[in-house]
Amino acid sequence: MSLTVYFREPHVDPDYPPQYEAQAQPGDVLMRVGLSLGLDNLAADCGGNLTCATCHVIVDPVWASRLPPMSEDEDGMLDYAAAERQPTSRLSCQITLTPELDGLVVDLPPTQY
Repeated sequence: MSLTVYFREPHVDPDYPPQYEAQAQPGDVLMRVGLSLGLDNLAADCGGNLTCATCHVIVDPVWASRLPPMSEDEDGMLDYAAAERQPTSRLSCQITLTPELDGLVVDLPPTQY
């Protein structure tokens, strides 16, 4: 079963369709999917080890409630994100894709540094 996820650049109006579409499999990590697209605003310096905040994304509010709760470690690390933390901010390295997340939309912050 293939899933589709969408990434939006920070300058795009939230009502505008996402600019990047990626295919993924259940169990894939959102960060790795974004990196495979070569997105400029997704750095992932620590490679998904939860030791930086350079894979920060803002989950579209429609999708935020479908994600599992964030861990204390993720919550703490988001305090170090370069871009202002939003109510639906998450670290993409902590989002494992499931069939329920087919169609997930995330916004990329204006900077990761």
